[in-house]
Amino acid sequence: MPIMWFKSTNGGGFILKQIVSVLSYIEGISALILFAVAMPVKYIGGDPSLVSLVGQIHGFLFLAFLGALFYGVGRHWNMTALFHGFIAAVVPAGPFLFDGMLISGEYDLEEKSN
Repeated sequence: MPIMWFKSTNGGGFILKQIVSVLSYIEGISALILFAVAMPVKYIGGDPSLVSLVGQIHGFLFLAFLGALFYGVGRHWNMTALFHGFIAAVVPAGPFLFDGMLISGEYDLEEKSN
């Protein structure tokens, strides 16, 4: 039996879109903090402890974001969403652009007519 609260009335997975959207923003922000704060502290300040902490948080968020995309592909979005989402998660600030495309419905599966 499918989990009903992941489905909206039009089958677009509204709640899942919100989860992926929040994860993408948090993952993007964690990447920017890692690159703009933690890495300069490590290489300029000589203290690698911040990179260890922020890196672990960013890694968890990266995997959670990709996991949510894997869950949504085939149920709510096409395979292109997974490909673009992975590319966006690797590129700094990419999750912010991907979120706009996901919310716009660009990757939604076409509804089957009976």
